Amino acid sequence: MVGLVAGSMWTSSSQAGETYVSGNIGIVWMNDIEFQDNWTDDDDRFELGTDSGIALTGALGYDFGTYRAEIELGYQANDIASWTETDPGDNDPAENSTGDVSLVSLMLNGAYDIDLEGVEIYPFAGIGAAFISFDDASLCFSNSDEFRSKDAVALAYQIGAGVTLPVGDNVMVDARYRYFATGDFSFDKPDANSNIESHSAMLGLRVGI
Repeated sequence: MVGLVAGSMWTSSSQAGETYVSGNIGIVWMNDIEFQDNWTDDDDRFELGTDSGIALTGALGYDFGTYRAEIELGYQANDIASWTETDPGDNDPAENSTGDVSLVSLMLNGAYDIDLEGVEIYPFAGIGAAFISFDDASLCFSNSDEFRSKDAVALAYQIGAGVTLPVGDNVMVDARYRYFATGDFSFDKPDANSNIESHSAMLGLRVGI
């Protein structure tokens, strides 16, 4: 559906531009995820730590020459490594922290290309939505029940920069850095809210079609 909508948007655009598809894969590092406990009067918090993970993106876009616009579908996942109570009376890491946290995102991006004699560098930014999933997570607040899996939806945005190098007709190698973040999201049982921030280093291809 996204492809059909994007195709109809850009079919009538200026013939001077070019439609393209792109795909990227890389490593993602999530900042510690700090949860705010809303169900007690003690203002308890805990921080969830993750290992490095995998990030994937695929996009359909239109190159206007200097500017590009695209619709991007993304995925990132990290294994849960630890969680730590930030209450001053109890800051020992929990044992047997398990599970993973993953995000599926749908973003509308814009980029500005700077041509340096064949090599291009570009800043980019995007806004959209993220579906967030904590799977088989062994996590709890003090005096609360353990929860296994939780899902949430939040607004999302990203900024970054990249460099591209032509390797064939309408084919470019793409290397980029991306900062990705969500707005606040909430859970119930336990009642808590948080947000997610991550950093990715990615490599891929952009192909004109």
